[in-house]
Amino acid sequence: MKKKILIISGDPNSINSEILFKSWIKINSSIKKKIYLISNYELLKSQFKRLNYKIDIIKVKNVYEHENNNKLKIINIDLEFNNSFKVPKKLSSRFIIQSLDLAHKIALDPNISGIINCAIDKKLLNKSNIGVTEYFANKCNIKDNSEVMMIRNDKLSVCPITTHLNIKDVAKNIKSKLIVNKVKTIDFWFRNKFKKKPKIAVLGLNPHNAEFRKSSEERKIILPSLIKLKKSGINLDGPLVADNIFIKDYKNYDVIVGMYHDQVLIPFKLLFKYDAINLTLGLKYIRVSPDHGTAANIIMKKKSNPLSLLKCIKYINNLR
Repeated sequence: MKKKILIISGDPNSINSEILFKSWIKINSSIKKKIYLISNYELLKSQFKRLNYKIDIIKVKNVYEHENNNKLKIINIDLEFNNSFKVPKKLSSRFIIQSLDLAHKIALDPNISGIINCAIDKKLLNKSNIGVTEYFANKCNIKDNSEVMMIRNDKLSVCPITTHLNIKDVAKNIKSKLIVNKVKTIDFWFRNKFKKKPKIAVLGLNPHNAEFRKSSEERKIILPSLIKLKKSGINLDGPLVADNIFIKDYKNYDVIVGMYHDQVLIPFKLLFKYDAINLTLGLKYIRVSPDHGTAANIIMKKKSNPLSLLKCIKYINNLR
């Protein structure tokens, strides 16, 4: 039996229906047969109609119905809406949470290759400082924060140690155990997937690594963590200065680990734009998402770029 690909349609107030369509028309029939979309049938039909997109969709109860059908198969989540342009925030939040919870339950089935979730406004998860990475980690009962958010393509991967935190909260959340657990997850993933020992660059937190002053996070936390990791056999350099590694030295590494979200994501996106996927390591299943947001400014304008979603579908389809 060929493994199924599970996609979550994500935020109903977004470009997701547009990139779903643009991706659907580019994939072949054999991949279409594997895809099951968690969404709302009537909402999706309405949005496709508004966009003047013609696509065959069919409602199913589970991932074992219509297995050889290459129509877009919808596992329906109830959503009350009045065919208006915008779904109210409260309904959107409930819809997204129900979609994620159902996806988690389905993804535990060994016949599922993995989950792709389309863009979601994190405010709709009803918890502060939490994104989909953290939401699925909680569902998987991960207690040691060893899950890792990785943005990657065939040329480079980047991972932040802290994810969706305000800048003022980053320093106090940089802990040795957190660094060690996440770098070990990254190393294990590369060894398991690519049968190689990755070369990892770990960045410092402060400008110029705070000149390694005794009171700095570099001296007190980061450097001791890296010494411990090196002793365990992990191939890494650091802490390195963050302000110049993305000029050319990034080419010497498989993955660059930063201390906070934008430290590594901004330069990565400047280099590669939409040529990337967002991958969560350390869960009970594979989870990826397009490397972009809901793009509220271009909803229904037919300007969205489906490249990242196509990369996600290709990645999941190629898993063995």
